[in-house]
Amino acid sequence: MSTELETEKITPRVIHVIRQNSDKVFRGILIAGGLAAFVLLSGIFGFLATSAGPVLRAFGLSFFTGKTWYAGDGLLPSEGSIDPPTFGLAPMLWGSLLIAVIAVAIAIPMAIGIALAATYFLPKKIAFAFTVFVDLVAAIPSIVFGLWGFFVLMQHGALWAKWLNTHLGFIPFFKVEFEGFEQSPFMAGLVLAIMITPIIAAVSREIFASVPAELINGAQALGASRWTMIRNVVIPFSKSGITGGAMLGLGRALGETIAVFFVLQLFFDEINWIRILESTGGSVASLIVSRFGEAQPLEISALFGAGLALFLVTLAVNAVATAIVSSTNRAKK
Repeated sequence: MSTELETEKITPRVIHVIRQNSDKVFRGILIAGGLAAFVLLSGIFGFLATSAGPVLRAFGLSFFTGKTWYAGDGLLPSEGSIDPPTFGLAPMLWGSLLIAVIAVAIAIPMAIGIALAATYFLPKKIAFAFTVFVDLVAAIPSIVFGLWGFFVLMQHGALWAKWLNTHLGFIPFFKVEFEGFEQSPFMAGLVLAIMITPIIAAVSREIFASVPAELINGAQALGASRWTMIRNVVIPFSKSGITGGAMLGLGRALGETIAVFFVLQLFFDEINWIRILESTGGSVASLIVSRFGEAQPLEISALFGAGLALFLVTLAVNAVATAIVSSTNRAKK
């Protein structure tokens, strides 16, 4: 009998998955949504690349590396130009990155503090009201932030910038050649930081709330204080989520237009590398909104090229964010 059992061929059980109609519909909706997003982004990229074709063919790589933006008479030398234009996007590209980094550097500590307070420190009723208020701030239009920054924040921010220059002027970041502190990358970064803080806080709050209760209870059972538990359990577990929220805020900051336009003085002929308090700077989105109304056809093509560059930079930031989050998740496993 035992011999027969040993020699009997054991076949693996085949599990048949029977999908309900609702599952098929939901799967189809998800696939259609993903394909629609891909087609839409591809269409935007194609439109920008086609519209930017004339200026890219005329200036080549120097369009992205040049430092001067001058519309001239709107004609190329081959078209009989007397005052030929020059389009260089480097100051605006660097300015956009600099302002976005300033905004994220200011917003991340505030957002993490808000998320921790709402999740672990405030009573539930107060935390709910606090969370609703923060989410409402995220829904305020950017032009409101721009007007508030111009009429209210700029006055106080200039005093903060002057204090930084007076006491920390030996650091290149806080050094200025001319004492004009109002419309600077620092001011634009402050406004954007307030705009993106609710976004990063919302993502961080959801991640903090998803930390397994057994990890928190285990740390507290071992005698860890609340701050020790947060530092050694919550923050390490939530690194990927915080990074994803920060990159989401960075993407929002890179593409912001009106809020930056009100509080930044555009400077077209020189790259402001690190002097964040100086009243000169650049932003691709603000360049587009400031020049589009009076642009001639060739400059309109150049503005589409600026939009294409901003599209590619934002795409690269999102790709880096996805890679960081994926690598962090693999490290957890």
